[in-house]
Amino acid sequence: MSEEKKDYSADSIQALEGMEHVRMRPSMYIGDVGIRGLHHLVYEVIDNSIDEALAGHCDTISVWINEDNSIGVRDNGRGIPIGIHEKEGVSALEVVMTKIGAGGKFDKDSYKVSGGLHGVGVSCVNALSEHLHAKVFRDGNVYEQEYERGKPLYSVKETGKSGADEIGTEVTFKPDHQIFDLREYSYETLANRMRELSYLNKGIKITMTDKRVKDEETGEFKSELFYSEIGLAEFVKYIDETRESLISDVISMEGEKNGIPVEVAMIYNTSYSENIHAYVNNINTHEGGTHLSGFRRGLTNTLKKYAESSGMLSKLKFEISGDDFREGLTAIVSVKVQEPQFEGQTKTKLGNREVTAPVSQAVSEMLENYLEENPNDARSIVQKVILAATARHAARKAREMVQRKNVLTGSGLPGKLSDCASKDPAECEVYLVEGDSAGGTAKQGRDRHFQAIMPLRGKILNVEKAMRHKIFDNEEIKNIYTALGVRVGTEEDERALNTEKLRYHKVIIMCDADVDGSHIETLILTFFFRHMYELVEKGYIYIATPPLYLVKKGKEQKYCWNDEERDLAVKGMKGAGKESSVHIQRYKGLGEMNAEQLWSTTMNPEHRTLRQITIESAASADHTFSMLMGDDVPPRREFIEANAKYANIDS
Repeated sequence: MSEEKKDYSADSIQALEGMEHVRMRPSMYIGDVGIRGLHHLVYEVIDNSIDEALAGHCDTISVWINEDNSIGVRDNGRGIPIGIHEKEGVSALEVVMTKIGAGGKFDKDSYKVSGGLHGVGVSCVNALSEHLHAKVFRDGNVYEQEYERGKPLYSVKETGKSGADEIGTEVTFKPDHQIFDLREYSYETLANRMRELSYLNKGIKITMTDKRVKDEETGEFKSELFYSEIGLAEFVKYIDETRESLISDVISMEGEKNGIPVEVAMIYNTSYSENIHAYVNNINTHEGGTHLSGFRRGLTNTLKKYAESSGMLSKLKFEISGDDFREGLTAIVSVKVQEPQFEGQTKTKLGNREVTAPVSQAVSEMLENYLEENPNDARSIVQKVILAATARHAARKAREMVQRKNVLTGSGLPGKLSDCASKDPAECEVYLVEGDSAGGTAKQGRDRHFQAIMPLRGKILNVEKAMRHKIFDNEEIKNIYTALGVRVGTEEDERALNTEKLRYHKVIIMCDADVDGSHIETLILTFFFRHMYELVEKGYIYIATPPLYLVKKGKEQKYCWNDEERDLAVKGMKGAGKESSVHIQRYKGLGEMNAEQLWSTTMNPEHRTLRQITIESAASADHTFSMLMGDDVPPRREFIEANAKYANIDS
């Protein structure tokens, strides 16, 4: 960068407020204290390294999971200043680590743009860690300080000499067991975020290592390097790698409009879904915002103008909508905003009005140039738009057939649905059960007050490869829409989901624990991800976990959910007895359990285990669903084999 900067020194650090409140109210700072909050700690530490990269001072970041589930992050940035902070009277490193809101990112001369959704920074991580160890490599020396639950164990001290070009910061922390019930990190969740960051910040090498998993042949830890020279265009190709492209190449641009850095990449494929992923300062803005509005405006206006001037729309008897221009579109929009304002339910919606016009202008210019230079691709896109408009027109009629007439009186409910007595959605739950037989067992075993049962016959439609009106024609999917009480389409957006009359706040998928069951589970999840994303986003979708084994010896019995539990149960029951006295039953399907067993193991809220479906990275989920439900077999086989290999860690 040509602009001259102030030195990054101790006085660049501003302490805004204390951090005593963090341990009392952790959810206010990291969202929750579940699995998502646990991983958010890692992102907060990495954000500091990414900020150094955005400022032009870092190009290599290493992240690793230790055997005890502690996390290490190392970068080759400038190293956090260690000089005495004038206002606080202690080392600037200690200020950064122990004061909420303290950091160079609040000094506009140190960082022009910074990531981090809530800006709570590494001090919040420190407060929620039972132990944190910070090392700074700076000025040829190594400086260290350790903390216990946010409190320094000693003053910052020099512990050795570093190489001439060895600079940066290393932070190792272990989440506090007093705060987090779950403290086992998912390699895949972290790796997905590292991949995302490498695409969003081209030229940065990010290494992810799992020291809990070692290859038996090579003795090396599980590890991946994430690096992109191209950026978003490469990201789009990754997401769409199992889809069939409609046009010859990715359409992309990178530049600055009205002082706002804008980067866009997009491609059209032959699918029927719209997949736009928007980012602000590396934050995935799930709820969209002004940058997404700008992208849609630029796309619609430019394509509509081209389509009309080409004369290809002359035979259409109905209006084309904005949705039609986005069917089969995969796009990524990334902007850098100096002072982002977030709003919305989950604080992931950009509110800065000044962002809309620059993004719209950038997209318009990009598309105008591409359409002019690639007439064959332009024609393919317009033909796709016409096909989408025609299908939408057909889908409107099919959709109206599945809209419930009167949710409150229960009229129009599917005949197979065994509804519950309660009408309070917050306490009601519906089980989507594979097959009539298992559905009958679940119906007998349930608590009728708040549990409804909806049997599904066979495998539902693969929505990844179906046009929209075909989806509304499918009997099982129609029944799901009707049973849940949701409506599709508004005056503004024909694809929008209206959840105001949603009848259940827990939608639980319950399938057999075999290959067919897993396939049905994936088909249902694909449907929810593509057509009821709001339910996933609000945390309403769950997967039931029936036991795999029943281990018995005489009157003693124990249900087991994996091979390790089974082996421990067998070992415990054997005692001094003979091996043959222990009987192991492997449940191949839900139908092998009676109603009482299904209730006690899988449906009783006091004893069951439900897996809540959350989307940490929509782009990674998009890639995974298109790969699992697409026609390309090798990537699907590789995915299944890889996840089977590391199943003991990544669920």
